[in-house]
Amino acid sequence: MKKTIQKINNRILQNIYQTPLVSHLSNLTYQALIQKHLDNLPKLSNTDLNLVETLKSEKIVVTSLAELSIPSTPQMLQAASSLISEIPQSISGSQHEFTIHATPKQIMKHLEIFCWGLQQRLLNITENYLGLPVAYHGPYFRRDIANGIQKKSRLWHLDKEDRKVLKIIVYLNDVHDDGGPFQYIPYSFTSTVARSLRYNYEYIQNQTMQQVISPLTWKSCIGPSGTVIIADTANIFHRGTVPIASDRFTIFFDYSCRSPKHPFYYESSLTNEDLAIIATKLSEDQKQCVFWRSS
Repeated sequence: MKKTIQKINNRILQNIYQTPLVSHLSNLTYQALIQKHLDNLPKLSNTDLNLVETLKSEKIVVTSLAELSIPSTPQMLQAASSLISEIPQSISGSQHEFTIHATPKQIMKHLEIFCWGLQQRLLNITENYLGLPVAYHGPYFRRDIANGIQKKSRLWHLDKEDRKVLKIIVYLNDVHDDGGPFQYIPYSFTSTVARSLRYNYEYIQNQTMQQVISPLTWKSCIGPSGTVIIADTANIFHRGTVPIASDRFTIFFDYSCRSPKHPFYYESSLTNEDLAIIATKLSEDQKQCVFWRSS
């Protein structure tokens, strides 16, 4: 009942935020913040600058943990390997769900995963792409079950939390075409598709999507374990395809700016008590990213 009421409240707030006057004022404030922060953006290496430029033009980059060379990656992978064995193989009592997430207790047990998403280089890349200080919404460690269910995030959609929503997706097992790869429609088609669908942040079935754009344009991100997808999921239509051959293991690291378009959609995956424990291990800059609501 509580979740149902929250969904209704969020929908009401979204409709208010989308009224012409509120939307216009919000966009003006957003653009002013972008301009004000321009001189404060962190400096990047040429490699990372090229990555950001690709993100800006295409809204997606496919790379790998090896290419990123984040120093704490070995520790993160070791923690992820241990966590894989702790995730149940099925969802107890449910015939209609398709994803099992690591619990807050499991994430707290493997903090190397949480902290990997706060590595300074990743935050610098993200801030340069967003154009504003970063809000870190944490990691979501997930097992996508090969159970044939096609609903919610396995359908086409845009994320609605902010104008730009950056996700760093790490494959923890080899993902081929039958392994449930992340799939997207190139950014150049976004406006046309959204206009044709009269899109309002609902989930879109395959049959409907292929009526407005050919499946030949759909791109699947396949790759070995360690593949990394960095995508602005608010600006490219995307979905997780249904895994057939085996379950898919991934970690989603989620980011937005600290003044998101629809802040009411963001809830921390960890309790305040858990975050207080993590805070003792963080720098002041990292704390600002985690406790963004306070600032």
